[in-house]
Amino acid sequence: MRLFGLTVLTMIAFAANSVLNRMGLAQAGLDPVLFGTVRLMAGAAMLALLSFILRGGVPLGGRGRLIGVLSLSLYVFGFSMAYTALDAGIGALVLFGMVQVTMFAGALWLGERVPAIRWAGALVAFAGLVWLLWPGGGVTLPFIQAGMMVLAGIGWGIYSLNGRGAGDALQATAANFVLAVPIALILLLAKGMGGANMAGLLLAVLSGAVTSGLGYALWYAILPMLGATRAAVAQLTVPVIAIAGGVLFLGEVPSLAFLMATTVVLAGVALSSLAR
Repeated sequence: MRLFGLTVLTMIAFAANSVLNRMGLAQAGLDPVLFGTVRLMAGAAMLALLSFILRGGVPLGGRGRLIGVLSLSLYVFGFSMAYTALDAGIGALVLFGMVQVTMFAGALWLGERVPAIRWAGALVAFAGLVWLLWPGGGVTLPFIQAGMMVLAGIGWGIYSLNGRGAGDALQATAANFVLAVPIALILLLAKGMGGANMAGLLLAVLSGAVTSGLGYALWYAILPMLGATRAAVAQLTVPVIAIAGGVLFLGEVPSLAFLMATTVVLAGVALSSLAR
């Protein structure tokens, strides 16, 4: 029961990232690059603190560090820019679907054996994403922002693939966040501060320190107890929770076409995740 409760709490934290980003950008009007930068800085501070307390430090070197830092940066800023226009639930679904597609493609690229049922699941999930993103397919999405979320999903998928070889997941994630901060500051200086307000900045800090920093740390703590299959299936709930959060906190009402596309994507991901 304790493991179940911790898993539910972690999935809520993941979905809350979508809701908090959408609130910070659409309601508080914070600049997306500023939001992403503050989120990275708050996450880096929280993860570094946890690493010092639990592991005694944050080693910044290591195999695959450059890929980890760049893919994390792509995810964070693609995520923030996408939520200037996408609803929380739609954004979470596009992100989650693209993560699965990217990791599937990565497995093929690395020469891993892919069972037939996982092929079927990937094709079903991809078909649902095509339905969702196709112009005139029943769901109207802003092209640029949808594209940014696709890039964010690719970034997080690469980040996840790269992180499989990390010796200590908490330290590796802390190092990636810390090293991504200078990239974020360069982007912010190049673009300009944009609109800044206390409400938006607090939402960015909350997203970075709590739902990203603590959320990721909790996830790494329970992953060994969940196992790969249950962990993958648990993440199926993230878009659904994000849709509910969008309805409750942002007044977003999903269309029937979007709910149908959501069902197709999640069914495909479930097939892939449950493949033995």
